[in-house]
Amino acid sequence: MIRVLIVDDHAMVRAGLEGLLSTFPDIKVVGQASDGMQAVAMVEAFRPQVVLMDIAMPGMTGIEAVSAVREVDPEAKVVMLTTFADPSQVSAALSAGAAGYLLKDVEPEVLVAGLRAVLKGGAPLSPSVAAHLIRNATQAQTSIGALSPRELQTLRLISSGHSNKQIARVMGISEKTVKAHCSRVFQRVGVSDRTQAAVWATRNLPPE
Repeated sequence: MIRVLIVDDHAMVRAGLEGLLSTFPDIKVVGQASDGMQAVAMVEAFRPQVVLMDIAMPGMTGIEAVSAVREVDPEAKVVMLTTFADPSQVSAALSAGAAGYLLKDVEPEVLVAGLRAVLKGGAPLSPSVAAHLIRNATQAQTSIGALSPRELQTLRLISSGHSNKQIARVMGISEKTVKAHCSRVFQRVGVSDRTQAAVWATRNLPPE
């Protein structure tokens, strides 16, 4: 039996999902939560294997709840089930530890197949979400390839929290040169400041 917790702030959605999932003999809904805080408490109490998590909820959002759920039970698989296909939401959810991302217009059979697959190490994704991830990965590789070795080193140092003065000292160059490297790095990876560059590097740069 796949033990599932449903998390959504709309009671009708929760009831509909439970009614749907209860028609499959290998799935058992162990509870419903209306917000992120309640979800975390119910994960701790009922230990579901899969958490179906909405994003837009009052108080703790679904994305915030993903990290909290993973802290309480690292074995729980969180699958986002939402109407939001915005790339930033997708990236934030997956970065927080979500194991899958499905849209609410998904066919019931696809939803259930995703629940089964995630327990076997799969990552259920709606087609539009998968396409976004592929585009992002391709763009990231193109951006990394456009960086010179010194610019790549600068980006790694930025992501490690180094200031321009510290980067200059590590690389043996002037702060003016560091600023020039930073400007080119920001332009090539499509960000506007150091914070965004650090986030981009964390998500896209391979380990050294």
